[in-house]
Amino acid sequence: MDPVNWQSSAGIPTRVVEHLGYTGLTLLISLAIAIPIGLYVGHTGRGRVVVVSMAGMLRALPTLGIMTLFALIATSTLSLMPAIWSLVLLAVPPILTGTYAGISAVDRDVVDSARAMGMTEPQILFGVEVPNGLAVMLGGFRSAVLQVVSTVAVVAFISLGGLGRYIIDGLAVQDYGQVLGGAVVIAVVAIALDGILALLQRALVSPGLRKVSPGSGLDSPAVAP
Repeated sequence: MDPVNWQSSAGIPTRVVEHLGYTGLTLLISLAIAIPIGLYVGHTGRGRVVVVSMAGMLRALPTLGIMTLFALIATSTLSLMPAIWSLVLLAVPPILTGTYAGISAVDRDVVDSARAMGMTEPQILFGVEVPNGLAVMLGGFRSAVLQVVSTVAVVAFISLGGLGRYIIDGLAVQDYGQVLGGAVVIAVVAIALDGILALLQRALVSPGLRKVSPGSGLDSPAVAP
């Protein structure tokens, strides 16, 4: 609660903006990579094994180690993009699997009915499959956001900004109050983002797709008219 922590270039507001900036750039790149692949695989059914294997492999990669490796390979002067690309490897799997799973889980009878009505493949994908699979797709995106916003702190290891600075700087001088404070702020930001995304998901997903079977606790599949 010290006023100094809310002022200057090292204050909490500035660090939050930096943290969200790294997160936003990572997610934009990840969406551009994962969404087209997920839509193609989910719609055509081709490359399922490759997608599952690639997603599992990327999840196993250590973000901090990959970030350091990319930084050393890219240039002797540490820059932003090696850190961003290492975070992209973390964000792509949940977005990719969420997109693929959402599209492929759409009732095939609904898809066949749309095809029998003369709809083209793009019309089926964006007019039938995407709306029906949107809840699962957004679930994958929410998972990616939480993973990235909590992991962006590692960029402080290569002298970048963000809320991770409080953790790294606190450890350097054994100021564990600062370390704890940084961790708490990161947690608050992550919870706030997830709450916003939950409201966004509720607004975007059709009420018919949010119906819950009695006693199941799970979203029941909805059939488009």
